[in-house]
Amino acid sequence: MPPPPNLDLSRRGVLATGAATAAVAAAPAGAAQGKPAMTADPAPLPVSLEVNGKVRDLSPDARTTLLDALREHLHLTGTKKGCDHGQCGACTVLVNGVRINSCLTLAVMHQGDKVTTIEGLGAPDALHPMQAAFIRHDGYQCGYCTPGQICSAVATLDEIKRGVPSHVSASLTDKPRATNLEMRERMSGNICRCGAYSNIAEAMAEIAGDAG
Repeated sequence: MPPPPNLDLSRRGVLATGAATAAVAAAPAGAAQGKPAMTADPAPLPVSLEVNGKVRDLSPDARTTLLDALREHLHLTGTKKGCDHGQCGACTVLVNGVRINSCLTLAVMHQGDKVTTIEGLGAPDALHPMQAAFIRHDGYQCGYCTPGQICSAVATLDEIKRGVPSHVSASLTDKPRATNLEMRERMSGNICRCGAYSNIAEAMAEIAGDAG
């Protein structure tokens, strides 16, 4: 049957009608009635952290990650933002002595926690032994991942010392040893695009040997 009169079934007409319908459906209810859409930012939430030995009182909004609180609120920019999805390890810090990806946790979840960043591990005139070992073994190239690598390396040796097993530990009950395989497995969440992995492993082996 022929189309009814005055009905535009051209391709352009169909596309224009579809686009207009989609725009109306996607518009907020207030906008559809001629009212401006209202979006309210979350109210700031106070949180107190002990960062590198100093108590710091912040008022971030509820969406602020620990990483952004450290970098943007406290200006501790040693901790790096890489993937922002917990996949590269550049944002690794220590919270109550345990390493975490600071991009995957909210600042307000850490009320009263003790946070250690790369700035808190050591200073240029008083390096942490792991920092000094990284320098001796050239455990970095561009340096972007280095703060997270060092924080993770320190935590890795502490995990082994405390007897925390890994996926390659031969036993879940026997104390693990700081073997090359053990350390590489535990450090696998820290990515180095420059490929300095062997040098990092050598730096860690030196500190593990000194501790043993």
